[in-house]
Amino acid sequence: MAVTHAMPVRNLIADTVTAQIDVSGVGKILFQTAASGAVANLPFSATAFGAAASAVATANAITDDTNCTAGTVAIFAVQQNDNTAVFSGSVTATGGGGDIILSSVAIGQGDTISISSLTYEAPQ
Repeated sequence: MAVTHAMPVRNLIADTVTAQIDVSGVGKILFQTAASGAVANLPFSATAFGAAASAVATANAITDDTNCTAGTVAIFAVQQNDNTAVFSGSVTATGGGGDIILSSVAIGQGDTISISSLTYEAPQ
């Protein structure tokens, strides 16, 4: 049998993880190529996420990056303001099954990346 967490514990886990984004100031989400080259850097709000409900925390407003570097996005990293990693995952185009889905992962020089919705779900 796998280890599972009760819902209040899962809410606490989600709140603890997402609170780490705000530790050193305004955190960010960095979109990168497979070789970790930076393509876009989108700052979170001063308080990155709201309180978790049903083990899911939802991000507050995220500022667009309106001047991206050209590249093919493959991964993302959520970081504190001082670049300390909080969590990361995969990025794919629609239908690719990534942790974050973009309409296209091929980004041109000067393009804009926007995030309309982002959630973090605590493990069971």
